[in-house]
Amino acid sequence: MRGGVLQLEAVGVLHLGAERAAVDSVSMEVAAGEILSILGASGSGKTTLLRAVAGLEPTATGSIRLDGADLAGVPPQRRGVALMFQDLALFPHLDVAGNVGFGLRGRGLDRAGRDQRVQDLLERVRLVGFEHRSVTTLSGGQRQRVALARALATEPSVLLLDEPLSALDRSLRAELLTELRELFRASDLTVVHVTHDQGEAFALADRVVIMDHGSVVAEGTPEQLWSDPGTEFVARFLGHRTILDADRIAHLVDIGAVGGRVLVPEPAVTVEVPDDPADANAVVESATFVAGRCEVRCRLLSGGAELTATLPTAPPSGTPVRIALDRTALRTLRT
Repeated sequence: MRGGVLQLEAVGVLHLGAERAAVDSVSMEVAAGEILSILGASGSGKTTLLRAVAGLEPTATGSIRLDGADLAGVPPQRRGVALMFQDLALFPHLDVAGNVGFGLRGRGLDRAGRDQRVQDLLERVRLVGFEHRSVTTLSGGQRQRVALARALATEPSVLLLDEPLSALDRSLRAELLTELRELFRASDLTVVHVTHDQGEAFALADRVVIMDHGSVVAEGTPEQLWSDPGTEFVARFLGHRTILDADRIAHLVDIGAVGGRVLVPEPAVTVEVPDDPADANAVVESATFVAGRCEVRCRLLSGGAELTATLPTAPPSGTPVRIALDRTALRTLRT
């Protein structure tokens, strides 16, 4: 199984009666074997774009190409892509093997060939021994694996995933994300994954595209987007909390070329309890214990701006502290 190169150029989708495009002139290229996550809130156009690639949504403008071939007018079943739906769409009247092998009918394989292909896929998704189980008796994670095996059965060039883990609890999502990434890597699949969950996108993808109101507003590796989101909208969408006017922290750090709105990430903030309270420039407002660390919120005595730092242990609320900022970690944001 080898992934294909997916190219979108100025793709637009306009729903009947809508005042604005659901997808507005989106261009991107997904390399062979790359895992791309499209991240956005509800209504951002991410699922509509995925459906357009699958051939389930007509495009108003632009082109979609797979390995150089224009997919205009090509029906979904002949596009060389497979879409794994959010609700999985498993067939309750078929057992696990029947679900996985459903898409192999009419593809020139005899019964023995289909059975071997199903067995190979069940081994890949760790469901050997479940062949004759009803899908209605499976756990959420097991149903996800059945749906994935069914999507892989036809050996697509591109696998499309629409919010595949949204119905699962957090711990199971984390486990399956690791499994999925390993499986995609081993299969050399090209994957386009749609989600509203930043943690899910960052854990799975090589590259992330962020959409808002039908347009791409940012793209990059997870590390690039997190460290330098570019705009205040993207920074807040990704979960950054401390965004301030530069003049509110100018007394702490030489702002220099940094001006306007500034992102102050937690690693940029150093908090110490001074020997002499007179040396303090802030006071601890609150502390929250999160996943083995303390998130400490401090209020600057000059200007009243609030900054967050991560510490092994937290001073009590009301403790005078001294804050320093690492200027190199600050990021200017466009509005």
